[in-house]
Amino acid sequence: MLNKTIAFIGPGVMAEAMIAGLLRQKLASPKNIIASGPREERGEELRKKYGIKATTDNASAVHEADVVVLSVKPQRLSEVMKGLKGIRADALVLSIIAGATIKKIGGGLKHKSIVRSMPNTPGQIGEGITVWAASKDVSEEQQVMTRSILSAMGEEVFVEDESYLDMATALSGSGPAYVFLFTEALIDAGVHMGFPRRIAEQLVLQTIKGSASYYEGASRHPATLRNQVTSPGGTSAEALYYLEKAGFRTAISRAVWAAYQRSLELGKEKPGHIAEVNDEEEK
Repeated sequence: MLNKTIAFIGPGVMAEAMIAGLLRQKLASPKNIIASGPREERGEELRKKYGIKATTDNASAVHEADVVVLSVKPQRLSEVMKGLKGIRADALVLSIIAGATIKKIGGGLKHKSIVRSMPNTPGQIGEGITVWAASKDVSEEQQVMTRSILSAMGEEVFVEDESYLDMATALSGSGPAYVFLFTEALIDAGVHMGFPRRIAEQLVLQTIKGSASYYEGASRHPATLRNQVTSPGGTSAEALYYLEKAGFRTAISRAVWAAYQRSLELGKEKPGHIAEVNDEEEK
């Protein structure tokens, strides 16, 4: 990987997370990484921070690249692909764009070696998870490179069926937004009861972190763990009764399904359509 040239088309938050991870794990050299985007000041910011190269010319960025990472917003993809001429035939194109299918990217770029992936926000600190699928033309060496690049952001999961990518977009890609909303609601509930906000934040954050770690180590169904802290007629039982009565499970399920449907829509929208994308999609 150290000798591979990697071009990032769209130097946004997730692109920076990948760059930082690659350099942190010594999987790439700064001199072999180039970030390309329309804002010169953003490129300069990344150049100063990481020592990489930066440009506003997408065509020149991909000209000698071994790996081309597409990290633009979904509604800009069609326009951006028109300017990506000159990608090497043996280069790997790795997309982290929500809703953009392998077929759409391959057709737009007239290129065969395509990997479609869906990372999530915790990838910025190396604690994310990325689901990915590859076209049949992606070589074994390119699959190894893909695993290395995506592992720089945390865990990676390969799937043979590309349809899982839209599901992953709704579940793990947008998932941090659900967790943050739940976290915010718990903190506000603590403040409503009378806790100072800083103490409410500390209690909620450690509860969520500790619960996730406990679940990971316990290797038991979450319902079993929930039952362990739900005494008959107790406070947890009362709280859970109201959550169930309010349709908590159904709301979560419907929200994830709505995100899944939106991911499918993003892949079908015509060039020039200005889509409403959530924060997780704005790479």
